[in-house]
Amino acid sequence: MSTSTQPRIAIIGAGPGGLTCARILQRHGISATVYDRDGSRSTRDQGGTLDMHPGSGQKALREAGLLDAFTASARPEGQQMRLVGREGKVLFDMAPPEADVEAGAAAGRPEIDRGRLRELLLDSLHPDTVRWGHKLAHVEPLTVGVHRLHFTDGATIDADLVIGADGAWSTVRRRLSDATPVYTGVTFVETGLDDADTRHAALAALTGNGTMMALDDNRGFIAQRNSHRHVRVYVGMRTDENWHRDAGLDLTDEVAVREALLEEFTGWSPELLRFITDTDTGYTNRPLYALPVPHTWAHTPGLTLLGDAAHLMSPFSGMGANLAMLDGADLARALVDAPTAIDEAVRAYEDVMLPRSAAAAEGAAEGIAGAFAPDSAAQTLAHMTRRH
Repeated sequence: MSTSTQPRIAIIGAGPGGLTCARILQRHGISATVYDRDGSRSTRDQGGTLDMHPGSGQKALREAGLLDAFTASARPEGQQMRLVGREGKVLFDMAPPEADVEAGAAAGRPEIDRGRLRELLLDSLHPDTVRWGHKLAHVEPLTVGVHRLHFTDGATIDADLVIGADGAWSTVRRRLSDATPVYTGVTFVETGLDDADTRHAALAALTGNGTMMALDDNRGFIAQRNSHRHVRVYVGMRTDENWHRDAGLDLTDEVAVREALLEEFTGWSPELLRFITDTDTGYTNRPLYALPVPHTWAHTPGLTLLGDAAHLMSPFSGMGANLAMLDGADLARALVDAPTAIDEAVRAYEDVMLPRSAAAAEGAAEGIAGAFAPDSAAQTLAHMTRRH
């Protein structure tokens, strides 16, 4: 494609999906600019660990030419899954086969830290692809297929295709859909353990090399092994969205939060309660939201969505980042295959993405309902036994 005929493509959001899309487009000589509200690539912690599925996340990485780099950073041993009862007894423990660990990313669903994955994608892009410090205020339609992006600092740019990869509270989505995320009924309070193998040896051993879950009676602990000997912990509970306000709790008061959480988990084993008391990182309140299922929109020339902007779902799908990256790869491939027919390419992408994401979102809704239920321990054990 010649420079004079290249479309102006703006990707809003420098998450895994948007960056994957930009990378694949660039590999095929198509320019795209990514706009992100963060001041820099290191402004925010990127969260926990991800398992990359062969048919989605790894497929997208292969299309992006980054599978080898991913393999070098991935943790195949992180596929271990462990279920623990509220009394601290291990009920289920599935470690990846030794052959899978030796094969690395060639087998199974190896883990990688979200931050490391983002670094791989960012480092693969041309300089100045990502424009940091650009928070989108609104999208203005100009002519058919052309939109003007208005940023909060007063800057504007016009684009022939705006790709909303801007997450749960997407600004681009407002031009396509009236849907907004709704509270799932479950809140995570995030905390963490630093230098866990040395400073928190018992909790590190209970966590194992991958993910440990202890779920029962609408509550639970999820501990994830991250790189650099860090364990990220989510203390989950089915509760009101404003549980802390209803209790008159100041979330910045660590002592008060700790005592409130301990009260929620009365009767749980002292060992599991140490995931609350032994924190090195404090407590961050994270209510979980999801878009209605299915979430669809009328095709609109010049606009589309991917990832959480298109299909926000609970983390119990295990597919959020994988689907976002597959979305980005599929959209980029459609544009590469039809470089002079943007609207046809986007329509073809949406015809594949929308039903796929609806099926995943249904599974995610079922997953969180089972994980935070009165009999969640029995439901989760049955699910793990069937799956593995």
